Amino acid sequence: MCGIVGYIGSRKVVPILLDGLRRLEYRGYDSAGIAVVDGEGALTVRRASGKLRNLEEVVRANPADGVYGIGHTRWATHGRPTEENAHPHRDSRNEIVVVHNGIIENYLALRHGLEDEGHRFLTETDTEVVPHLIAKHMNGDLEQAVRAAVRELRGIFALAVISSRDPGRIVAARQGPPVVIGLGDNEYFVASDVPALLSHTRDVIFLDDGDIAVLSSEGVRLNDFEGHPVKRNVTRILWDPIMAEKGGYKHFMLKEIYEQPRAIRDTTVGRVGQESGRIFLDEMDIEPHEFREFRQIRIVACGTSWHAALAGKFMIEKLARVPVEVDYGSEFRYRDPILSPEVLTVLISQSGETADTLAAQREAIQKRSKTLAICNVMGSMITRDAAGSILTHAGPEIGVASTKAFTSQLTALFILAMFLGQERGVLNEAESRDLVQDLVRIPGKLERVLSNDPQYEELARALARATDFLFLGRGVHFPIALEGALKLKEISYIHAEGYPAGEMKHGPNALIDEELPVVVLAPLDPASRESQVLYEKTLSNIQEVKARGGQVIAVVTEGDREAPRFADHVIEVPASHDLLTPILEIVPLQLLAYHIALRRGCDVDQPRNLAKSVTVE
Repeated sequence: MCGIVGYIGSRKVVPILLDGLRRLEYRGYDSAGIAVVDGEGALTVRRASGKLRNLEEVVRANPADGVYGIGHTRWATHGRPTEENAHPHRDSRNEIVVVHNGIIENYLALRHGLEDEGHRFLTETDTEVVPHLIAKHMNGDLEQAVRAAVRELRGIFALAVISSRDPGRIVAARQGPPVVIGLGDNEYFVASDVPALLSHTRDVIFLDDGDIAVLSSEGVRLNDFEGHPVKRNVTRILWDPIMAEKGGYKHFMLKEIYEQPRAIRDTTVGRVGQESGRIFLDEMDIEPHEFREFRQIRIVACGTSWHAALAGKFMIEKLARVPVEVDYGSEFRYRDPILSPEVLTVLISQSGETADTLAAQREAIQKRSKTLAICNVMGSMITRDAAGSILTHAGPEIGVASTKAFTSQLTALFILAMFLGQERGVLNEAESRDLVQDLVRIPGKLERVLSNDPQYEELARALARATDFLFLGRGVHFPIALEGALKLKEISYIHAEGYPAGEMKHGPNALIDEELPVVVLAPLDPASRESQVLYEKTLSNIQEVKARGGQVIAVVTEGDREAPRFADHVIEVPASHDLLTPILEIVPLQLLAYHIALRRGCDVDQPRNLAKSVTVE
């Protein structure tokens, strides 16, 4: 979850490191630091607690210069977020410097052993054992020392290491968290994520677990932990560097909310035949007959992606008539899940590097279940290990609270549900054409939803002082209630809970009073008998809330005359197929959360205690 960046080349290193850290600050912002080596081999370190601007002030007051170096922005795990605990960390002689993302599980045993050998420790972190361990093995060859050290580490780690005793080289290693190597014009980069590199190069190498990369002015060399040469493919990143900028918006989150129509179009294009209704999925090492023969689908994800997975369950079961189970990645492998070749395991991850989801994928593969990845990052670990991938084309998502990645995942799941329905003979040609037409109209309808932003801003004015929220939904709309609650709590720090509307009598009714805003998702698809039944039951839930004095914010379909009669506030979304309405109804909830957070003075893009990509368990 921390951010790592490194550079070796002919340009001034400090501006490149600071710019890279700025682009990675969504991965952690408890503290930051850089280490650089100058032309004489002298090593300089600058660190600061708090956000990156504090480090920039330190560097401005006490400049550093060098020809290559590494940097780090921290999300604290072991040790408080202080300058003392900030990376980079050094050995006792200040000759070896390390930045680290991950958790060293056996750090206490290593630390005690190193202390017995005379090593002095200054911090509370697990990371500090790494430079001391490298120093123990150092005989002048940094790569050899790193290789010896990582073989003693237990846990997960991404490392970048430099040393004044072996100048002119950056050594990077991966075991768990992502490491990306950037290939420039006689200059080379290392980073935790692609956005740090986009303004310099689009040609990257994603390291695999057990890889060590050595960067020097001559190029990049890859070996495994045993010293054997390895070859990894160079991936061309298609994201435009401008996509990773704010583009005139006040926050990345707001920009990414407004990018959702484009992201959904890009996720759809090339995959649907508008005339035929056929779905086309490439990058599949899964045969058509296998899709027909799967007896169950397991979807595994974390956080926002888990909410998308829950909605995907409704889509797949409705359109393909195959049973679906949804699991948290953090729980999946710990209960010895029952898997077989007759089960398709679908992994959903924006980054493709979520630690728990990757562990679930390994569990599935070990039990001979084919895995299919839904992911936003081409070349990420989850896509490399999967038998098939559906890449969403949301572009880089910098805001910690996911928005466009979520709606792109919903789009990909709908496409997958249609594909399975067609392959399994459940959807006929006429039904497929109608569904595709509904899908391709969604971006235009989203633009209409976004045009109502002043309404959501005004609603935020009325609700910003609330201390608790309840979000209710039925059927495929229940996962959207969960996601709406998550967005609000993530960025405004208001306690919010999503709940199935049908469970109100089983406890949540006790919470309702005149101080509690209750957001009720009550859309109606007139073409669906099931939607009509759930709508009528949801109307009863709204009246239950009003009977107990609660404030109702109803999200309804345009033209609805019934639900608004009982609501204090109404948000309208365009009519759509019931399985596609979640894409429309989450966007007002994203904007409502955004405006409430602004009114409460919260840091929208970098909410406290959170980071964008959870690459540690």
